[in-house]
Amino acid sequence: MARPKSKLELIDASNTNFTKLWQEIEGLTDIEFNSEFDFSNNPKLTEAHWKRDKNIRDVLVHLYEWHQLLIRWIHANQNNDANSANNTNPPIDFLPTPYTWKTYGQMNQEFWQKHQSTDYQESVNMLTTSHNEVMALIDTFDDDVLFTKKHFKWTGSTNLGSYCISATSSHYDWAIKKLRKHKRNLKEEKKS
Repeated sequence: MARPKSKLELIDASNTNFTKLWQEIEGLTDIEFNSEFDFSNNPKLTEAHWKRDKNIRDVLVHLYEWHQLLIRWIHANQNNDANSANNTNPPIDFLPTPYTWKTYGQMNQEFWQKHQSTDYQESVNMLTTSHNEVMALIDTFDDDVLFTKKHFKWTGSTNLGSYCISATSSHYDWAIKKLRKHKRNLKEEKKS
């Protein structure tokens, strides 16, 4: 699917990939659903998330937490802009202090730790609710607001739509690929 370039494409891509994610989960066998993720047999998978996420719940709460980052960031900056008569307030960063784009892996690890007592059904409810909240928030913006670079000073050199894509359709695609990799691993282990 091509990267969205309009509000309608963004909403469509997000909802399509969200549906595909649930279809992927629903298509898992009991063994696939209940087996712990283990990607240690593939040395090419060096990103931290391959070791961090151990089950479907971990993936779902990760998506939920990134929705929360997006929602809080947009609302905080909208409130910041509204409270500044001449819009001189410094923008609020997407990542909460003390994290940066170089250290956000630590934040993801903290999200993982935070949700170790969250059960699967709760993670489903949380993600479904947050997806709907993000979609409603995206719907409040028009194409210019979403896809014009630097429309808001708080989006830096990019546009709001890029952040929305990252937190929705692209992130759902990441989750789908991870689940498929988990299924392939189990099939390869079974053959061995």
